Amino acid sequence: MSLESLIADRPTLNETVADTEPEYVEAELNYIKPQSDKPHNYTYEPPAGIPRQNTVNEARRLKIRNGRSLAANLSLDQQGFAFISHRSAVTNFDDETEIRQIYFPEAEKFLKEVTGASRVLVFDFNLRNAQKLKAGETRFKEPVKRVHNDFTAKSGYRRSRDELVAIGVENPDEILQHRFNIINVWKPTGHPVQESPLAVCDARSIKPSDWVASDLIYRDRVGETYLTTYNESHQWFYFPHMQTDEVILIKCFDSAEDIPARFTAHTAFEDPTSLPNSIPRASIELRTLVIYEE
Repeated sequence: MSLESLIADRPTLNETVADTEPEYVEAELNYIKPQSDKPHNYTYEPPAGIPRQNTVNEARRLKIRNGRSLAANLSLDQQGFAFISHRSAVTNFDDETEIRQIYFPEAEKFLKEVTGASRVLVFDFNLRNAQKLKAGETRFKEPVKRVHNDFTAKSGYRRSRDELVAIGVENPDEILQHRFNIINVWKPTGHPVQESPLAVCDARSIKPSDWVASDLIYRDRVGETYLTTYNESHQWFYFPHMQTDEVILIKCFDSAEDIPARFTAHTAFEDPTSLPNSIPRASIELRTLVIYEE
């Protein structure tokens, strides 16, 4: 069954929201300027004399289209993202126990239904709330306002294998002979999104040369993500005032090399229609390994 037909069978997306939102907004998105050395970003205070980041942002004012009316026609393999309804039984997304015991299995079941995968593993998550982070709750992060993708052609394989090994799988290399994805599940928590919404770029509009591999340096390991340089062909979308029962699926890696959407650029942005007293955005994103063994 196709993703489109599965979306059609799910609860209807919020039509009241769709009818009252603009066709597009114009806003600044932060790319990186081209550079000769490999970008890096330390997740902690680096050694003396080394900059925490060695990139220079390049803000571009772009049209970001309202994607709600297109939701039924979006495809993870074409555009690289999908927008669908999913109501969770979690009552408190600040509670890690509820997230792990309720939301993880919910999302794994949900993604198997949506993608047709044989196996789904949630292996990581981020909670984002700038207000709580500012108040000293360090388990929260700020929305990332720079165009990026969470994995590269190299790190997508490496992280997937590491996660299979971590749960005790004896034959990870054999399993990864099958097609697999890393898909993020992104949703608002607590209240609808009033500021810092998420924008996603149609994967078909991104050229391979637009991706720039960047080292993400932790104290115990070095990951690799993609940053992005500007290209006028990029086509951006967002889903205004997302509700807590709506999710965006973002394909961050695909082992298949012959499809349009292997990676998906995304970023939070300053919405010019947000009111000055808007409640800061609260959201959760799951990182999931999606395996197609059949």
